[in-house]
Amino acid sequence: MAEIRLTRVEQGQAKIRNVPIAVTPEGFWCCPSPVVFQKTLKSQNPLNKPKTSSPPPKTTVQKKQIPLTEKKPMTNPMRSAVTSDDQRTFTPDHPGISAPNVPERAPRPKVEHVPRKVAIEFGEPGTSDMRVILLGKQGFCVKLSVHKKVLLEHSSFFTDKLSEQELGLSCLEVDDCEDVEIYVETVGLMYCKDMKQRLIKQSVSRVLRILKVAELLGFTSCIQSCLEYLEAVPWVGEEEEEKVVSSVLRLQGEGIGVTPVLKRISSDASNPPKDTISHIMELVLKSNEERGRREMKSIVLKLLRENNSLPSYAGSADICNETVYTSCRSSLESLVSLFKQATEPEFTDKPGDNKEPVVKQIALEADNLSWLLEILVDRQSADDFAQMWASQQELATFHSKLPIVSRYHVSCITARLFVGIGKGELLPVKDTRQLLLQTWLQPLINDYSWLQHGCRSFDRKVVEEGIGRTILTLPLEDQQSILLSWLGSFLKAGDNCPNLQRAFEVWWRRTFIRPYSDTQGNVLQSDSSMTSKQ
Repeated sequence: MAEIRLTRVEQGQAKIRNVPIAVTPEGFWCCPSPVVFQKTLKSQNPLNKPKTSSPPPKTTVQKKQIPLTEKKPMTNPMRSAVTSDDQRTFTPDHPGISAPNVPERAPRPKVEHVPRKVAIEFGEPGTSDMRVILLGKQGFCVKLSVHKKVLLEHSSFFTDKLSEQELGLSCLEVDDCEDVEIYVETVGLMYCKDMKQRLIKQSVSRVLRILKVAELLGFTSCIQSCLEYLEAVPWVGEEEEEKVVSSVLRLQGEGIGVTPVLKRISSDASNPPKDTISHIMELVLKSNEERGRREMKSIVLKLLRENNSLPSYAGSADICNETVYTSCRSSLESLVSLFKQATEPEFTDKPGDNKEPVVKQIALEADNLSWLLEILVDRQSADDFAQMWASQQELATFHSKLPIVSRYHVSCITARLFVGIGKGELLPVKDTRQLLLQTWLQPLINDYSWLQHGCRSFDRKVVEEGIGRTILTLPLEDQQSILLSWLGSFLKAGDNCPNLQRAFEVWWRRTFIRPYSDTQGNVLQSDSSMTSKQ
């Protein structure tokens, strides 16, 4: 809180003029708009010219004054006028307070060195019994004519300050006030019977400023009204949400009830995150609507990627991986069952229209597995998927018995695994890599022509590089066995077979260039000697 100085108001001491304001039926002022404060702060009226206009006459008529602003059409009936000591008042001062005559003067100092001063009165004119002077930045000064009873009723801060001093003191001075405009508005809210109505048209950022000042003043009812506003109003954008949450959490640390607002971002539901993620996965995987399914797969994948980048999410990683692998096993079991059904004699004898539902379901389950594999690759947790896929000898056997139009979706999964291994996105053990090539390379070669022409997402160069690099991670003897088998297929099919010439060249050099052989022999002999000694 800014520093507070308490002083007595002596006759003739105050040089800040009172300004008449519009008074509502409930005696409530209307806070000057931000534009008025900004204009006052930025006013650059020349002060080096002598004033020739005569000063306003003193007034002794005891009646409520109506400022010029009330005579103009206006959308808001509540207005207040502000002035500065450097500008002439355009209306008579408040009844009972005379505006001093201002004689012609010599040139004054530059305007930026002269404090701007504004006077505001709350409630019915002439009834205030206390002054609060706010000294803001850039020499901006506001004098508030207030009622001690109102301050004591609404503000624990003012209650504490006034209880420490003798009752005769009637002036508080607030030094280095950070937000004069909002301070004035917050004090004005103490005179308002329906704060919610005053806040309803404010922006979220302005209410957060009011909330901060209300917290400093110990203005409990205002804090509650601000929280009710923040609970009901939409928050636009992540930045605004973060500001609201940080402000509310600060209040929570002080023992103020903020649960309704925080319920937007936290839940006390008994369902653990695992159940929620599992339910979302199930809804997406079982959807048959192509567009909605495609869009939600993209959204869920994007959100999971964002979670991966947050350190706080690391504790939930195992829960998510477990859920994904559960879905993988379910989709894989369904895929095997569908392949088995499609290879039965009674199924093959059915008309094409009767086969279509099974063919569509095969494509759906294969697409599900491709999506789940993508999630696991992003989470660097796809090694077990590679082992699971490499072990599907039964599925690979059924694969060769189905028409290529029904089975090629499965080869897309194999191709993605080879690409991931080739890029180092997953690092399965040697036995898994070897089994994967033995089980699925030939089925992939058999579908290669269709993949090139019938699958839009298929990138031949990327897939061929992935297959070649996967082969080259094996021992040299296994490289030779796989590449010689590939060579026979390539010489028969040509472009309808993966082009692994780059991998073949690397294997050739490793096999037939002597330095590699000599180095390998020396290493093997060294390993054998160390083993024998042990």
